[in-house]
Amino acid sequence: MGRWALPALAAGALSVAACDSMLDAVGDSGITAAMLVDADSDDANWITHGRTYSEQRFSPLDQIDTGNVGDLGLAWFADMDTARGQEATPLVIDGKLYLTTAWSKVKAFDAATGAPLWSYDPEVPGETAVKACCDTVNRGLAAWGDSLFLGTLDGRLVALDRDSGAIKWEVQTTDPEQSYTVTGAPRVIDGKVIIGNGGAEFGVRGFVAAYDADNGAEVWRFYTVPEGTEDDASPEYLRAAAETWNKDVRAGSDAIGGGGTVWDSMAYDPDLDLLYIGVGNGSPWNRAYRSPGEDGTGEGDNLYLSSIVAIRPSTGEYVWHYQTTPGETWDYTATQHIVLADMEIEGEQRKVLMQAPKNGFFYVIDRETGEFISGQPYVGLNWATGIDENGRPIENPETRIDKTGEPALVLPGPLGGHNWHPMAYHPGENLVYIPAFEAGMIYAPEEGWKPDRARGFNVGFNLGAGDLPPDLGFRREVAGTVRGMLVAWDPVAQEAKWTVEHPGPWNGGLLATGGGLVFQGTAGSEFNAYDAATGEELWSFAAQTGVVAPPITYTVDGEQYVAVLAGWGGAYALSVDGALIADKAPVRNVSRLLVFKLGGTGELPPEMELASLPLDPPPSRAPADTIALGSEKYARYCAVCHAPAAVGSTVLPDLRRAGSLGNAQAWMAVVHDGLLKDNGMASFADSLSKEEIEAIRAYVIHRANEDKAMEAELNAAGQVARR
Repeated sequence: MGRWALPALAAGALSVAACDSMLDAVGDSGITAAMLVDADSDDANWITHGRTYSEQRFSPLDQIDTGNVGDLGLAWFADMDTARGQEATPLVIDGKLYLTTAWSKVKAFDAATGAPLWSYDPEVPGETAVKACCDTVNRGLAAWGDSLFLGTLDGRLVALDRDSGAIKWEVQTTDPEQSYTVTGAPRVIDGKVIIGNGGAEFGVRGFVAAYDADNGAEVWRFYTVPEGTEDDASPEYLRAAAETWNKDVRAGSDAIGGGGTVWDSMAYDPDLDLLYIGVGNGSPWNRAYRSPGEDGTGEGDNLYLSSIVAIRPSTGEYVWHYQTTPGETWDYTATQHIVLADMEIEGEQRKVLMQAPKNGFFYVIDRETGEFISGQPYVGLNWATGIDENGRPIENPETRIDKTGEPALVLPGPLGGHNWHPMAYHPGENLVYIPAFEAGMIYAPEEGWKPDRARGFNVGFNLGAGDLPPDLGFRREVAGTVRGMLVAWDPVAQEAKWTVEHPGPWNGGLLATGGGLVFQGTAGSEFNAYDAATGEELWSFAAQTGVVAPPITYTVDGEQYVAVLAGWGGAYALSVDGALIADKAPVRNVSRLLVFKLGGTGELPPEMELASLPLDPPPSRAPADTIALGSEKYARYCAVCHAPAAVGSTVLPDLRRAGSLGNAQAWMAVVHDGLLKDNGMASFADSLSKEEIEAIRAYVIHRANEDKAMEAELNAAGQVARR
């Protein structure tokens, strides 16, 4: 059960020999192909997103261990200038730390002292925020030679000088007229910068592409779904995929992109020369609209949605695929973290690929061939009862709502049993640590749905179908069914060895170390260290904000540090009822980089008291049909950022308390005219009429009055409504 990285001297020599030409090209001082292939032997630095191409997020550093982690203290911190979700993995190269923040900004620090070195702002237009399903986040950088590479929210790939932050080149990787975004970290393989994108909810067609690290020229592009017009001249893999879709719909004038965006996970095996990409959900989610059969219900597997695909990084050539959710209709992406490892299974040494995608099953796959080895649920689920011997899920027909057309409570919901937050693998324990959670959703088809290419959240479901009534006690009861946990998963036995229950969901990514530790931040504003073997909590730090990003560790002058970017945000923080998680998670964002070492004596500033605007809306006087129209339009256009039922997300403004709520002209100036576009609130004039915009205001006023009455009733009964 050794590490995935090539352990033998002969294999290491082979890797270095294969990269001699690349060494000459980048020079002795830069990041080379050999360094990236052999990153596992460099315990001082963190030079690629998952530390190694295998994405194990395991460091052999053991200066900080189970015996002394209690002495860990804050070495230094740095405040960020972006009060949005922080999801990045920093890189550390020769004593310097580089990271991205929200809005695609980049900062460089002295890794030992925290002294700022330089910063870069790509000046992403604020109105780009409405193209992003899940906050204005960025997950990190890639390094090659003396350059750093960044994907920006508005679809650019930017090469920066590592010493100064100066721009070397930039290219637009996506069509700016469509709702593409880039939030994931690039990877570099043999001088090719590889980057995907997001936007499936808005109707784009997914692809991943490679660019020359020297000049930004596109080398290849791999589309993940067919266009619908494939012929004999088309790549064979796309012709095969087209047979699994309704081709007439794909090629029709009303067709939207189909989805399948590669918005996060990648891993690379240099021995097999295979790049593994995780492919996202369909567009729209509802397969009955995306690929209908003769009776109007959904049909077809719709390749390569929700699939792991192996391709050649030099050419973009398709090699194999494994689809985790055929005919996906629930937003069950396979873009979650991919981990490569070598381990013994049933007496045979296997090169495996592991993933815990949204659909709730943990998969072990042969990474040479794509053969399914095993799969078991790592969280509770009801959409399937298991996986058959061919690796295909055994579906529960009651949850296949694109066929029945009836609303259904499905578990997991669209946020999954595991989202983007990286796992970690400890080769000594042979355990995968999963930041898992359980949260279902009521899926209800949206009658008469049509795509909206301008601002539409194109999912084909009524996102208001599961709105909870204005009963705070009931809402909290529902919240009690939502779980968050750290699961130590045995990939051979396909079972949990131990589980740590968290106060709520949406907890941070993970780091495992040679000191026998697992580090994770939580939605409850803590940064914790656990015993990797038992799950016992050994150390905790009050971070003053939710932590969703994954930690890293490195050394400077022989001293070990642990660093994590803190700052609450992302999809769950945007879309969840703030009242539901008031007891479980923060309702604030304090964006900071936190760096720790043994004996650190640093302290954070005192935690500021969180002020809340009163819930004091104008009277609700609109007729019922206007409020109903507003509810419908709010669910499609507003809920994704401002939370369902206008209950107030935990990151963006609570519309029930908005200053413009009582002023129709001010509301129209924001929603229709785009008054606040530079702050991220673009105009919706191309999608909503003035009548519909006013109806949304009436609906929010109605909801605010309902919640005001609810809170007054609770206060009268002597209960405190914690918001």
